Amino acid sequence: MATPPPENILLDGTLLGQLRDDVKDIFYVDSIETPRQAAQGTIIFIGNLLMQDSEAAYDRIAERWKRREYTPMLRRYKGQIGLIAQPGVVVPTRSNPWINLGLAIITILSVLFTGAVYECQCMPQTLLQWLMGLPMMLTLMVILMAHEFGHYFAARYHKVAVTLPYFIPLPVISPVGTLGAFIQLRSPFKTKKQLFDIGVAGPLGGLIFAIPLIFWGMASSTVTELHRDPNAPSLLEGNSIFYLGVKYLIHGQLLPNFDAYQGLPVIQKIILLVAGIIPDGGGSDVFINSVAFAAWFGLFVTAMNLLPVGQLDGGHIIYCLLGEKSRVLGLVLVGIMVLAGFLWTGWLVWAFLIFLVIGVGHPPPLNDLVPLDPGRKILAYIMIFVFVIMFMPNPLQILS
Repeated sequence: MATPPPENILLDGTLLGQLRDDVKDIFYVDSIETPRQAAQGTIIFIGNLLMQDSEAAYDRIAERWKRREYTPMLRRYKGQIGLIAQPGVVVPTRSNPWINLGLAIITILSVLFTGAVYECQCMPQTLLQWLMGLPMMLTLMVILMAHEFGHYFAARYHKVAVTLPYFIPLPVISPVGTLGAFIQLRSPFKTKKQLFDIGVAGPLGGLIFAIPLIFWGMASSTVTELHRDPNAPSLLEGNSIFYLGVKYLIHGQLLPNFDAYQGLPVIQKIILLVAGIIPDGGGSDVFINSVAFAAWFGLFVTAMNLLPVGQLDGGHIIYCLLGEKSRVLGLVLVGIMVLAGFLWTGWLVWAFLIFLVIGVGHPPPLNDLVPLDPGRKILAYIMIFVFVIMFMPNPLQILS
């Protein structure tokens, strides 16, 4: 937590002078401003760095101001550079790992139960029936753990304080027994490089396992006729461009293969299938086993995390590319989600959560002067492409 200094900078000229003297060999001060929050001790030194390396300059300033209980921030400001003196230094608090372990165990049992129900189409009662849930549980937990520990180890590499993953069990309600997992960052990002690396590490980690597992699961799944039974409705998983491609490579056809779509151009079929437009009549589809379904859910979670908004993984990535302009994209995306609610009502929930809880904007890193290097920019554009081909406009539908 941040502990503000006891002095009020408006009343303590000595402290102001000390802060300025601390950086006189690093930062040339041309003028000083006190924003409205100056009553809490915030002040902006406006000028330019005396060092070429802004990362090294920031580290030196942070070390010197730490003893005065101040945190520096570097920004582009009115054609110059603003060095913001923010009262307080973040002291990361320790989390209780037993909570993480407990949630992980409950989630494992929840997914195991859901997988058993999926495979045996019954309430598991015997040990053998419970063991039938292992394929779904192992598949999904491997993908989720790879995703979250990708974030975790990237954060530890960059010396950003972070918690272990918190898994979210949701038996019965969730089709896979969980809503996924998340980690909590306990200290701010220093640069866009840190922000990008930590943001991108999760999706990459999850995809390393999700992609081969979806191919493996799909190869062992069979294509059958669609059965519409009003007394026994079934779930129809949504399509992304990538998921359609996987089914085509394994089974040689675009699935679901509705009779009503026969004779349509391929591009039109793809658009209708990705949009989740289900016509009347029969057809065929692949009945995916629990491995394929868990891997499909892993791809869905990855795509949702790559939404370019707020502090989702995709929000981290797009902020590193666009900066403050990413907020406009976030507002546009929320509007699109509201319209997409006509396809899948879940988008209305997501729009509500993003707008009121997650937020459409993204806070800047402490040192906002450091740009992404060319390699990271290329990877950022690759991840945007991954989001486009993995995105599912209509994730789940009930076929009756």
